[in-house]
Amino acid sequence: REVGYQLKHLLKAMKMAKSTYYFELTKVDVVAEKNGVLLSEIKKIFHENKGRYGVRRIYQELCRKGHVVNHKRVQRLMHVNGLFGKRPKEKYHSYQGNVGKVGDNIINREFTADRPLQKWSTDVS
Repeated sequence: REVGYQLKHLLKAMKMAKSTYYFELTKVDVVAEKNGVLLSEIKKIFHENKGRYGVRRIYQELCRKGHVVNHKRVQRLMHVNGLFGKRPKEKYHSYQGNVGKVGDNIINREFTADRPLQKWSTDVS
């Protein structure tokens, strides 16, 4: 309809009655209402605990308060509304990559020599 087609032509193409179209428009979404109540409870628990609780802890609190809900629903609602629990700090890693200069491979694994003191090497592993 945003493009400019009339409703009667769209309904005829979809083979849908006009009454069915308007019924679907005015129908109350029961799942959205349940999610709204649940979301308000999730936000309340989240802010009571200063944003530290993640999905698992909030799910446990909801179960403790008597709500019958799946943990995946709690996770989805929290993700959609930007509620993320506090995560532990990342561990410190001191590795900085290759530091220093790597010498050229002159010997190329040929350790035999014609005379003594010709080839000297050391093990740095």
